[in-house]
Amino acid sequence: MSRYILSPDANEDLFEIWSHIACDSVDAANRVQSELFETFEALTRTPGQGHKRTDLTAQAVLFFPVYSYLVVYRPEKRPLEVVAIIHGARNVRRVLKERGGSQ
Repeated sequence: MSRYILSPDANEDLFEIWSHIACDSVDAANRVQSELFETFEALTRTPGQGHKRTDLTAQAVLFFPVYSYLVVYRPEKRPLEVVAIIHGARNVRRVLKERGGSQ
């Protein structure tokens, strides 16, 4: 059994990130995706890494940076739940708000 799960939104984020990068380089897309999966595993070993961002959401989530992306996750969930992977240049607050209850 996996020690983490991806929410449907996070799974879609991961697909979109890979697809966007793969337009330029499949190898780079694979490397970024591998780094994200390694980060998810690392977060399961040491939950609580990252920061609360009350300026972005009141939900009980933490934000952990990977390259230009923010991994948004629920550290208290078992298995750990990755709820979003959002590029830092986006309006993160708006993205989380638009997704509503999943964040």
